[in-house]
Amino acid sequence: MSRIAYIDGRYQPLNQPAIMVEDRGYQFSDGVYEVCAIRNHRMLDEERHLDRLENSLNELAMPMPVSRAALKIITREVVRRNRVREGLVYVQVSRGVAPREHTYAANLQPVLVVTARPMAPERRTHIRQNGIEVLSVPDQRWARCDIKSISLLPNVLARQTAKLAGKQEAWQVGADGYVTEGGATNAWIVDSKGKLRTRPASKAILNGIVRQVLFDVAAELQLTVDETPFTLDEAKAAKECFSTASTMAVFPVIAIDGVQIGDGKPGPVATALGAAYDAVSAS
Repeated sequence: MSRIAYIDGRYQPLNQPAIMVEDRGYQFSDGVYEVCAIRNHRMLDEERHLDRLENSLNELAMPMPVSRAALKIITREVVRRNRVREGLVYVQVSRGVAPREHTYAANLQPVLVVTARPMAPERRTHIRQNGIEVLSVPDQRWARCDIKSISLLPNVLARQTAKLAGKQEAWQVGADGYVTEGGATNAWIVDSKGKLRTRPASKAILNGIVRQVLFDVAAELQLTVDETPFTLDEAKAAKECFSTASTMAVFPVIAIDGVQIGDGKPGPVATALGAAYDAVSAS
């Protein structure tokens, strides 16, 4: 079955040309996006994703391309047409089409693209049971990482570097030695004293949706989240490490730069948080 995308007002085959050459998203990375997990045909944490999309657009002075209600209808239709039961839906908004100039007119019409694709649930199960290995890399991103911009070249280079090293994720480290976040995930540790820690939400990181939900989940498990940055050395000495993102929810980290974390297996806190998140998202 050919995959179907929604592109600027039309549902059409994914491989059919549709994006204009002078779309500012294509030429300037002038746009934002969201990725939402699909479980049992349903989008998880949908309202939080839409809130963050609107916030990213507001920060870049871009209007919503359609109403929030209309966007919900469009995303559901794309999921339905692609028959995705378990997978991801991708929403992208660019500033619009205009002659290639760095400056832009205030009345440009944003371009909306929505796609969906399946993802085998077995992959998530495998990662939960076996964990991932992480490579540390210098953080080379811009100063507004809180905006979910489609300008992802530093993230791409970080993850490709990790891939070539045989690792599944890159944790980015600032010049101060503190971990900011992963190439496509938020970073967490259970430190040597047993504290559950993650970096505070700021312009230095993307406030991940799973990250947000885990604060509530942790409270239900009687765990306190300490929003205190941690160094790479602290992570390597931690009892547990894990990453979070909508794609897999919780990714236990079993090694960083070849240094084994804990006993080299997914830890009890990451396992419990992953299970509790699944229970919350299924309700």
